Amino acid sequence: MNALKSLGLNVTKANVYLDSSGKHNKFCITKASTGRKVEEPELLEAIRLTIINNLLEFHPESSSQLAMGATFGAEPPKETVDVDIATRIRVHDDGPDRSLLYVETADHPGLLVELVKTITDINVAVESGEFDTEGLLAKAKFHVSYKGKALIKPLQQVLANSLRYYLRRPTTEEASF
Repeated sequence: MNALKSLGLNVTKANVYLDSSGKHNKFCITKASTGRKVEEPELLEAIRLTIINNLLEFHPESSSQLAMGATFGAEPPKETVDVDIATRIRVHDDGPDRSLLYVETADHPGLLVELVKTITDINVAVESGEFDTEGLLAKAKFHVSYKGKALIKPLQQVLANSLRYYLRRPTTEEASF
């Protein structure tokens, strides 16, 4: 709570629950200065990194769940995430003027920016969106349109294929060649 407060945030509601996959904590936070929802990408990334750093510092046993297949904490993960299995993409009409794009995939730094870039690279406009993570899983919902209208079926398929290609392509670090 202190770490979030030092970022200029207030926790307005907290929910802790236990299910078969473990203990979950959900926080509703607002900017302390305005009391409004946090929407700035830079602040959202600062919040994410603050939570990860606090988990690693105060709960090093959580490192295997945060690592997504790469060891960066005290304990390596027991299994890696198979991105091909974890990725789900759906597009359907959400009225005459927009479509709803739903993406569920393995989380990694910069994913949201890269999703929006991939979408806009094929001239599809992103009107609004929601992004959430559950452990290693990222879930994104976007309202999208093409020239102010809902996406026709062939364009929905192009969008889904483009995102699948982007999310499944192997990554190569510049220093490796």
